[in-house]
Amino acid sequence: MKKIDALRRFFPCLTATTSDADDVLLPPAPTQMPIKSRLSASLRDEQPTRKSICTQPKIPIEIHHQIETASSVASPPARFPSAPPRASRTMVIGTIFGPRRGGHIWFCVQQHRLTRKPSLLLELSISTTTLIQEMQCGIVRISLEFNAEESPELELRRCHLHSVPIWTLFCNGKRMGVAVRRKANAQMKMVLRTMQNTSVGAAVIPGGYGAEQIMYMRANYEFVVSNADSESFHLINPEEAPGQELSIFLIRSK
Repeated sequence: MKKIDALRRFFPCLTATTSDADDVLLPPAPTQMPIKSRLSASLRDEQPTRKSICTQPKIPIEIHHQIETASSVASPPARFPSAPPRASRTMVIGTIFGPRRGGHIWFCVQQHRLTRKPSLLLELSISTTTLIQEMQCGIVRISLEFNAEESPELELRRCHLHSVPIWTLFCNGKRMGVAVRRKANAQMKMVLRTMQNTSVGAAVIPGGYGAEQIMYMRANYEFVVSNADSESFHLINPEEAPGQELSIFLIRSK
C-alpha cells in the first residue's frame, strides 16, 4: 500500500496529484467555506423568526399608562384594624382608716408613702364596724357610681374622675349611702404623717383624730385606668398575709 493511501485513511482531506507514481504529498486545495453561518437544529427552533417578531401587537404608551393606573386604583393597600387601647396599670399606696368605735371610714390614695398631699381622698358613709363585717367573707367590692345625665353641671361629664364631688356608694351589691371627695386639712395631714413610716400593715393610732383612736389598713394597690370613665383600685396582699380581695371602682355613666 502506498504511503498516500495510508495517510488518506486517517486524514481524508489530503489529496494527491494525477501522477500517483511520484508518491508526492501535496497540500490540499483550498476550499471556500460558505459565508452564511448555520445554526443547529435546536437553536433554529428557539430563535424567533423575523415574521413572528414583526407581527407582535404594539400597545400605545397612553393605553399602557391607563392600565397601570387602573391596576393601582383597583388594589388599594391593605389596612389592618387597630388594636383597642390597653388599660394603664400603676402601683399606688392606699389607706383605709377611720374611728375605732364608729364613724365613717376614709380612703386615701398616695403616689408614695412620703407624699403629704393625697391624689384622692374620699369619705365613705360606711362605719368601721360594717366594713370589718364585710371583710370577714374575704371579698369586698366597693363601687362608686356617678350618673352624669342626672347632674346639671355639664363639666362633670368630661372632667377627671378624681374631680367628681359625690358618688353613689355600693358595697358588695348593697347600696350604703354616698362617698364624698374631701381635701386634706391640717389634722388629716397629721394623721398621714403618723403613718408615713408604714408601707404595708394595720395598726391603731391613739388619739389620732380628735380624742378617738384611729384604725388603719395600709397596703399597695394596683391602680387601673380602663378609660376616662372607669378606674379601679385593687388590693395587693403580702405573701405572708391571708388572701383578702378588696377592690374599689370608680364608674361614670353618661
